[in-house]
Amino acid sequence: MSSPLPRATPAEVGLDADRLSRLETHFRRYVDDGRLVGWQMAIARHGRVAHTATYGHIDAARARPFVDDTIVRLYSMTKPLTSVAAMILVERGLLALKDPVSRYIPAFADSQVFVGGTADAPQLVPQDRPMLVWHLLTHTAGLTYGFQHQDEVDAMYRRAGFEWRYPEGMDLGQCCEAWAAFPLLFQPGTEWNYSVATDVLGRVVEVVSGRTLQEFFHEEILGPLDMVDTCFTLSDDRRARLAELFTPDVSTGAAVPAPASLARPEQPVVFSGGGGLYGTAEDYLRFCQMVLNGGELDGARILGRHTVGYMARNHLPGDVDLEVYGRPLFSETTYDGIGFGLGFSVVIDAAANKVPCSEGEIAWGGAASTAFWIDPAESLSVVFLTQLLPSSTHPIRPQLKQLVYQAIVA
Repeated sequence: MSSPLPRATPAEVGLDADRLSRLETHFRRYVDDGRLVGWQMAIARHGRVAHTATYGHIDAARARPFVDDTIVRLYSMTKPLTSVAAMILVERGLLALKDPVSRYIPAFADSQVFVGGTADAPQLVPQDRPMLVWHLLTHTAGLTYGFQHQDEVDAMYRRAGFEWRYPEGMDLGQCCEAWAAFPLLFQPGTEWNYSVATDVLGRVVEVVSGRTLQEFFHEEILGPLDMVDTCFTLSDDRRARLAELFTPDVSTGAAVPAPASLARPEQPVVFSGGGGLYGTAEDYLRFCQMVLNGGELDGARILGRHTVGYMARNHLPGDVDLEVYGRPLFSETTYDGIGFGLGFSVVIDAAANKVPCSEGEIAWGGAASTAFWIDPAESLSVVFLTQLLPSSTHPIRPQLKQLVYQAIVA
């Protein structure tokens, strides 16, 4: 296991233990009534872990309990690490935010833009501006995801085998070639749409560094931060600790084993910077604390303090929120008052979303209902892990925030 963060009692870091117990009472109901099979939460404040809890199981047979070192599919909680990887290269002068993506993946120079028609007969126009690296970091590149089922372009992705997985036999470079051949949903930089942009960013990291994303992560982020259980490929030991993936039954809402079509290959060919990592709560708290510390943890400096602060500001043009600038998001909550930085959502108006939070808070989640957030104003990091796909099934994330913030008393 990784080196754990220091521990504290709730009172030592300004949390109320009785109020924290409301978290467990609330989320146990999710397991007791069958909506989830198991979960884990971990809360750190002022650099020390003050509350951890697990409940339920990691398998449909209810034979293996959810425990502290259970491994889950992090899905899109991979994206912040890929964004950090890109900014490591920016800090070294090897990459710039205004670089055209086509400098590293030439096929994107020829991508056209969808303006109407159907998936079979699209109406296309040329790009009137190049796709840049910062467009990938902010999901303003014009790319999409097949699983969103919102437009004709994501239908093209699905038809080519890009929905919850990648076509068999394709590596990350080949996937990027395929995505470049699809039309863009809009001109780069003009809208926000959740997408494979971070996968493309991961390929940029590979091209610039001359290493696979797996190698780069291990050498530059996971190894230095002692995140020993975070990986793209599962060893036998880690596989034995992996939680099963569940989906909601369409008639009852109960969590049932996910279909085999959603299974991941045990030895992936694509190192997905957008969603390929497995990991534990303890590991991810270490990543969060590095960010909260301004780029350093236990003597390992990953990024400079100014770089972290720059990533954590709203980069959407006009300083607007995702509800104004974005296409509808595959989510269980709205994004009023929430902008987007370089790899994270960013709270820009704490009152607008009507869920307790702090301005400057950065966050994201994964497709299997995992979530994290980092609140610099409160020196707070929170990680919640479970394995229910999709994350829009239940309002877990806003409820989690309500119950964490009500426990802060000093």
